[in-house]
Amino acid sequence: MNYFVTGATGFIGRFLVARLLKREGARVFALVRPGSEYKLDAMRRRLCVEESRLVPITGDLTKKLLGVSKRDQDDLVGQIDHFFHLAAIYDLSADENTQRYINIEGTRQTLKLAEKVNAKAFHHVSSVAAAGLYEGTFSEDMFEEAGELNDPYLLTKHESEALVRQESRIPWRIYRPSLVVGHSQTGEMDKVDGPYYFFKLIQKLKDFLPNWIPLIGVESGHFNIVPVDFVADALDHIAHQEAGNGQCFHLTADRSYNLGEVMDIIASAAQAPRMPVRIDQRMFDAVPGFVRRGVSAMTPRLLINQAMENLDIPPSLIKFLTFPTEYDNSRAAAALEGSGIEVPELESYVQQLWDFWENHLDPDRDEREDELQPLPSLPERAEDKIVMITGATSGIGKASALKLARAGATVLVVARTPEKLEETLHEIKQVGGNARAYRCDVSNLEAVDELVEQVLADYGRVDILVNNAGHSIRRSVVHSFQRFHDFERTMQLNYFGSLRLIMLLMPGMIERGFGHVINISSIGVLTNAPRFSAYVASKAALDSFTRCAASEMAHLGIHFTTINMPLVRTPMIAPTKLYNHVPTISPNQAADMICDAIVRRPKRIATSLGIMGQVMHFLTPKVTETIMNTGYKIFSDSAAAMGGKEKTPKKISREQAAFSRLFKGIHW
Repeated sequence: MNYFVTGATGFIGRFLVARLLKREGARVFALVRPGSEYKLDAMRRRLCVEESRLVPITGDLTKKLLGVSKRDQDDLVGQIDHFFHLAAIYDLSADENTQRYINIEGTRQTLKLAEKVNAKAFHHVSSVAAAGLYEGTFSEDMFEEAGELNDPYLLTKHESEALVRQESRIPWRIYRPSLVVGHSQTGEMDKVDGPYYFFKLIQKLKDFLPNWIPLIGVESGHFNIVPVDFVADALDHIAHQEAGNGQCFHLTADRSYNLGEVMDIIASAAQAPRMPVRIDQRMFDAVPGFVRRGVSAMTPRLLINQAMENLDIPPSLIKFLTFPTEYDNSRAAAALEGSGIEVPELESYVQQLWDFWENHLDPDRDEREDELQPLPSLPERAEDKIVMITGATSGIGKASALKLARAGATVLVVARTPEKLEETLHEIKQVGGNARAYRCDVSNLEAVDELVEQVLADYGRVDILVNNAGHSIRRSVVHSFQRFHDFERTMQLNYFGSLRLIMLLMPGMIERGFGHVINISSIGVLTNAPRFSAYVASKAALDSFTRCAASEMAHLGIHFTTINMPLVRTPMIAPTKLYNHVPTISPNQAADMICDAIVRRPKRIATSLGIMGQVMHFLTPKVTETIMNTGYKIFSDSAAAMGGKEKTPKKISREQAAFSRLFKGIHW
């Protein structure tokens, strides 16, 4: 199979070329400008391929037929199975004429060359920018319906796509990636672009403010973000399917983020102040026009431009902060079904993006003092470690077990149900991990004793203990007067069961001079969440023990980490159907917090909103109590808590929706 690729040494191009060359007998002809052949030489060395499989074709996107020599044209006739056009200019500071010439005329000449050499298929890598500033959801079948195209990049991407649709004489396919960021595993990126423009701002916030101070973000715009490895994998897979000619594919994530969410996610990786509270952009529309004009008049444009320059943000980016378009990717999803190629959640790889930017792309990296040694990776922390996780067959526990198994740990999965244990073991083996299942009800202290005895007989030690198994009860105190057993059973599992494991495993940890205990607590311990008195009290007891024990054992090499989890969408909250309509984090995001604990070994991991709640309870207890009481009255006890059958509400009230978004992650 022979391929011709323009933009082969570009960011997406070099990842695509690597995928293509993995195919048996594949040969890639890559367009390179005179004097840039060294880039292809570097690619060959990195990919370990011979020159006959990655062949340079000297040319220039600005020339007729791309400046490819007559001899090369003749040699390529009838040889190219797939012609990929990736080369384009994307630079917010580039002038309109340059963008028109390269993006539009370059595409025209690329099409002519593809036809000249009788390529069998033409693959045009466009962009979601071709949709312009469309209000609403733009589908893969839409093109003429594009919104405003009042920016050179939007305009030229739209018009270059139009050329392919209208003038191509060979079968074509169009691909529209959304905002492409670095590799999801390595963070590799070649320039500051898209969300990266926010990195310097967040770094400065990190430098000047403690990370527990919560900030306010703005719910504005739609940012659809995908890592480059997904784009390359999807291009390679879809291009080789029989069906798809004459169609467009959106290489986009299933969901978009607003500006405040993107900033908050990046801040989490940077250990910078988070933005748990976000204001809807539409609130500013309610401000009278004369007030907005007055504020604008009092803010000199020179001052704004200077501030953005100091943050390495191009002023032309402002217009995209309220980007209005969402994207339907049904066709691409169908084409990728069963391939295993999917977009990971931004939260799962943002740490890799931040680390790569800080080490390679930050313009001030040489001037910044590195006060700390670089953190080890998760595999470096987890490899050859024996990690016990309770409640490991669903939700947070299962997601953590899979991540740690991939990282090289031997994972001891502990749960009550044999079938679920076997299912979890099978999934871990599928990802090449090493694990062993132990059946145990952690609320049964005798069973815990037997568990530890068996584990020590099998492995001799446990290096990391994750006390994840827990039970939550959502019920008001006034409805608990006759239910004292609620408090007994939460204490039995959440406190006594976890404590028993710690006490039995701790002697071996002390003897070896190393051990790490991670206790999964709740944001409710910090915010004193109403309706969770039984659950919060049991978690608070474990928190208090942990603080005392950590003070005693700091010199013995024993680490304790408490994670005050926000609301996570797990089977534990499933009985409360109201939670189907309120913001939660995913089990994968929660598992990332556990992995972060293993890497950094902090004393506590909590959201900014949780820490703010704790601070407010200390500084303004009456005000905070009033806020929590308001939330208590807005929400109600579930039918299940009252002994009835719970039904999923079709929707929640406007007040409930507003309150749950304002206090995202807090249990109500």
